[in-house]
Amino acid sequence: MPDARQLPARPVVAVAGATGAVGREMLAVLEQRAFPAERVIALASSRSAGSTVPFGGGELVVEELTDRSFDGVDIALFSAGASVSKRFREAVVGAGCVMIDNSSAFRMDDDVPLVVPEVNGADVLSHAGVIANPNCSTIQMVVVLAPLHGAARIKRVVASTYQAASGAGAAAMRELHEQTDAFLRGEFMAPQEFAHRIAFNCIPQIDVFLDDGSTKEEWKMVVETKKIMHAPEVEVTATCVRVPVLRCHSEALNIEFEAPLSPAEARDVLAVAPGVTVLDDPGESLYPMPANLEGTDDTYVGRIRRDPTVTNGIALWVVADQLRKGAALNAVQIAEELLARQ
Repeated sequence: MPDARQLPARPVVAVAGATGAVGREMLAVLEQRAFPAERVIALASSRSAGSTVPFGGGELVVEELTDRSFDGVDIALFSAGASVSKRFREAVVGAGCVMIDNSSAFRMDDDVPLVVPEVNGADVLSHAGVIANPNCSTIQMVVVLAPLHGAARIKRVVASTYQAASGAGAAAMRELHEQTDAFLRGEFMAPQEFAHRIAFNCIPQIDVFLDDGSTKEEWKMVVETKKIMHAPEVEVTATCVRVPVLRCHSEALNIEFEAPLSPAEARDVLAVAPGVTVLDDPGESLYPMPANLEGTDDTYVGRIRRDPTVTNGIALWVVADQLRKGAALNAVQIAEELLARQ
């Protein structure tokens, strides 16, 4: 597999899966962050070829994703599903292009760095043509865990997630809208995107079940955290739940440390951590909530308090827009990191 070429200061960027929820968000983030692209190309399946997507105050005509799509392209942001990423990996890398992949296709491959720039940005230098974007729920968790780990060394994390419908794609968001309308009219709407009704419900299943009774989503949070933080010794257990929220994932984290760390010390560490905003004033009912944080880029933390069930424990609440930091923004930040470090 050939090494990717040196990137120009103004790279040509392709977005594969440009008509999906994350692909559209990638285009929006590229524009909003004034990413120094010479040109941006929107790619999707033949069904979407010829349609348009908004970009740069105008529109891009969507081109069909083929093996020749990456000739002359420097960076390809992929959000078209694992099977598509696997199908086009050779074409992308063979063209000397860097694939930044949002799917689960390559995350645990030894030769593919799994990157959250605030945590392990230097890992982009070890790529062989592919860099993986982690799972959305993992990203927001490690942005918070990493600075705390530097302060007191983490032994164990218990994570409970409250994940928005948008984590399952644009069709899932539509289903939440339509099912809510149907429910309020007293009508039944059969679930299509979820295993059960999502309106006015919580579904404790995200992705498929594994032999040990956990889901693949929960497994991802365990193994990805260890890889990103270079901390195989940190134990993680997760319960992942889909909730009737359109955007922004929430997480309740109980963290056990090797050394004492007070809530005030944890708050001070997080207040200066990159990509983190602390919203934590119980007296004013100030804490992160999905309804207030759609479209934002930071990872927000509140309800920071002692966990008295372990010797050195902290409990806290984390919210982030998973279409932004959990997907599109993190992918663009990886591209920015590539340019900054070469």
